[in-house]
Amino acid sequence: MTDSSGLSRRGLLGLVGTGVGAGVLGLGLGVGADRAVTAHAGGSSGASASYPFFGRHQSGIVTAAQDRLHFAAFDVADGVSRNELIELLQDWSYAASRLTAGLDVSPTGATGGSLAAPPDDTGEARGLPAAGLTVTIGVGPTLFTTADGTDRFGLASRRPPALIELPHFSGDQLIEAASGGDLCIQACSDDPQVAVHAIRNLSRIAFGRASLRWSQLGFGRTSSTTRGQTTLRNLFGFKDGTANVKAEDTAAVDEGVWAAAGDGAGWMAGGSYLVARKIRMTIETWDHASLGEQQTVIGRDKAEGAPLSGGTEFTEPDFTVAATDGGGPAIAPDSHVALAHPRNNDGATLLRRGYNFVDGNDELGRLNAGLFFLCFNRDARRQFVPIQQALARSDRMSEYVKHVGSAIFAIPPGASEGGWVGETLFA
Repeated sequence: MTDSSGLSRRGLLGLVGTGVGAGVLGLGLGVGADRAVTAHAGGSSGASASYPFFGRHQSGIVTAAQDRLHFAAFDVADGVSRNELIELLQDWSYAASRLTAGLDVSPTGATGGSLAAPPDDTGEARGLPAAGLTVTIGVGPTLFTTADGTDRFGLASRRPPALIELPHFSGDQLIEAASGGDLCIQACSDDPQVAVHAIRNLSRIAFGRASLRWSQLGFGRTSSTTRGQTTLRNLFGFKDGTANVKAEDTAAVDEGVWAAAGDGAGWMAGGSYLVARKIRMTIETWDHASLGEQQTVIGRDKAEGAPLSGGTEFTEPDFTVAATDGGGPAIAPDSHVALAHPRNNDGATLLRRGYNFVDGNDELGRLNAGLFFLCFNRDARRQFVPIQQALARSDRMSEYVKHVGSAIFAIPPGASEGGWVGETLFA
């Protein structure tokens, strides 16, 4: 239920005791999330860092990429009303504003409530700092219109043109249970328990209104989102994300990450579009490939990450340089670097925030491991889709990877203090 002010009753349970002003402003969340990036641009955020939930943009996009991830996609339950969906987004936003400040989800939290009722918070993060936690909330295409055309919440006319159904790419071996979703939450932190605690409690808050469709744990960020971060390696042993868009590249971020009011959905201004792809690596096959083959596939030197055309890690690839053996270009045209480079994709860029994953082993004893690819872009039709189509057609890396999960979500703009993520959608 919702009172006349628009606050959900569940949200009011956490706000009434201190008043909305004290309950929210008292968390010290007045700094915009985009401004907080600069304060923590020196690498991983660290155990003592905290990012505000409220701001012009949602945190967890240009924020300095943390070391751990827990990502979750949800389906809204049958019979849930529009008002109940709004209440869920309000409740998630209120709880997230506390979690990102290193607090329990409510003032009573894990230990302050009635002994006769379950506690509001599960408690496994008590005593731990925020550890750079960011919580990013998104909405999927099926929230606007289901596969059979049903407009459950009166939102069909509000669906952004850029929130497309991703096409089937050549080589996709998608698992339905690991794809799609009405809603998503991306929780990133430098402490895995803090990230897991966030998803666990936000899933619990959703009980009866939305259920977990799929989730993914990630470790060892595979992309740098600020200039102060070093470039880490993926499970193929190569540096990943060298040419990623950085938070300090404000013109590139404005052009390629943030949606604008004139893009066809005014309510998305200041938001972005998130593509998630679960990419399984055939680790055992890769491990038996020669070093020369591995470097040719990637298009970079394995030791330093420099392009095979020469230079250092951050030297721009030169696709015209010939190989020293005279056998063609130093960087193969079908290498991953060549096919993904903006120069070969009409200037299209992506802001990547991917993570390694290891989900044990499969029935044949092979590692079930790879890259959980996450990227933010202003319009996947002009950015992610054409890049992925080029890769799917002829990327030499295709021999060593298979895409098993896929989803796209609209990430609304950030919320103002006392507001909630998604408020512009329902305005």
